Amino acid sequence: MTVLDDRIEMAESSGELTLDMLFEWLEKMPVPEGYKTEIVGGHIFMSPQRDSHWDIILEIVEQLRAKYPRKRVKSDVRIDYPGHLNGFATDVTALAEGALKDDKGRWQYKDVEFVAEVISKDTAANDYGPKKTAYAAAEVPVYLIVNPYTAEWHLHTLPKDGEYHSEVSFGFGDDIDLTSTVVGLVLKTDDFPRD
Repeated sequence: MTVLDDRIEMAESSGELTLDMLFEWLEKMPVPEGYKTEIVGGHIFMSPQRDSHWDIILEIVEQLRAKYPRKRVKSDVRIDYPGHLNGFATDVTALAEGALKDDKGRWQYKDVEFVAEVISKDTAANDYGPKKTAYAAAEVPVYLIVNPYTAEWHLHTLPKDGEYHSEVSFGFGDDIDLTSTVVGLVLKTDDFPRD
């Protein structure tokens, strides 16, 4: 029996599975290079990173840098969100000024001002469903979904009582006006690649 087997057996016998345990197991798994892993509702998801995916992420990060210092913009960094076993490695996260890590050395969802997820075919349902619900429950002020397959973006704002009360969708080429939000910028989408 391996250490991993021992831990799985221990977790199953106690009935208490934690995000930390799941991420420990992930660290021991042979995750293929170029894959992103995250935990949504206690389920482990792996999705390949494509050039177009990364190009959109970088485009968003570069534009956010007009307001956010480099150390307040994150990509693929674990942040735990409300709900059952939600440890997301968001494509782009912008943190509030004065954001502090918790006692485990992790950024806290209460300090997240902006999240962007770039759709992958196999995990798109997470971005439109449970992740959107978790971001709304965490009251993340701005949640942006970018879909390179349909060449559209979907902006969710005004979180309250576990849901977003405003949604705007347009195609690539149309600006994303965030001037009335905490972000205070306009994001250009002209150079977002399509899949």
